[in-house]
Amino acid sequence: MRFYLLDVFAEEKYAGNQLAVVRDAAALTSTQMQKIAHEMNFSETSFILSDEERNGGYDVRIFTPKEEVPFAGHPTLGTAYIIQREIVAKPVESVVLNLEVGQIPVTFNYRANQADVLWMKQKEPTFGNTVDPGRMANILTISREEIDFRFPIQEVSTGLPCMIVPLRSLAATKRCKIVDERYFDLIKDTVAKTILVFCLQTEKRANNLHARFFANYYGIPEDPATGSANGCLAGYLVRYRCFGRHEVKDILVEQGYEIDRPSLLHLTAQEKEGKIEVSVGGKVLTVAAGVFV
Repeated sequence: MRFYLLDVFAEEKYAGNQLAVVRDAAALTSTQMQKIAHEMNFSETSFILSDEERNGGYDVRIFTPKEEVPFAGHPTLGTAYIIQREIVAKPVESVVLNLEVGQIPVTFNYRANQADVLWMKQKEPTFGNTVDPGRMANILTISREEIDFRFPIQEVSTGLPCMIVPLRSLAATKRCKIVDERYFDLIKDTVAKTILVFCLQTEKRANNLHARFFANYYGIPEDPATGSANGCLAGYLVRYRCFGRHEVKDILVEQGYEIDRPSLLHLTAQEKEGKIEVSVGGKVLTVAAGVFV
């Protein structure tokens, strides 16, 4: 079996979110996949079961170091990148991944015949419970007044639920620090086990939003770039008209600055006939490749 180490949502190597992709993995059991993911110790490891398409897509499973997940954004983009580059081995318009959550299409933009920004169309976002700002402020160790009360703190899901938390300033976003006891007490009563905080102030003027993502439940205290959570964020931005309109187009979200893995995610979403369509994009770079022995 071949494996690849990638940086996803990265403008250059050794930035973005790390990913391991294992190819031709059908012979592995779930237990073996879990052990490999734990050994890799990346935020996720994806497994392409076969080089052959089945039912209109490629069968893929995704594991964190602790458990299998039905969907995750950067493994979806990174795995599609490997399928296009190593399996199909020629420019294609799109690749479809068969995940536990369903089929996720990934489309490609090219520059000089090399894949540039990849886009994945996510499932329609669903909106769940809201959380009291005071309670969330205690979890994040910030003041209640630093939460942006114009918008709710709410569970949103495009396949993997996330709690979206709007903050007033970059300074507040940078000060966030999860108190584990309070966090785990909250998620006993929520579908979402992860938290994404965001604000409209940014490190770089060219970007539109600054975000941080916490997933202690999955053994990831902070993730540098999170496609699934940013898909939830894109749906949230449209539903609550955070930019004053029914759509967002190629919004740039910076993430990972606090852990020295600067990342850049592209968000596009629009509301049509009462439904919100969400796409998340970014670049993928190969760091290394090898063979299991």
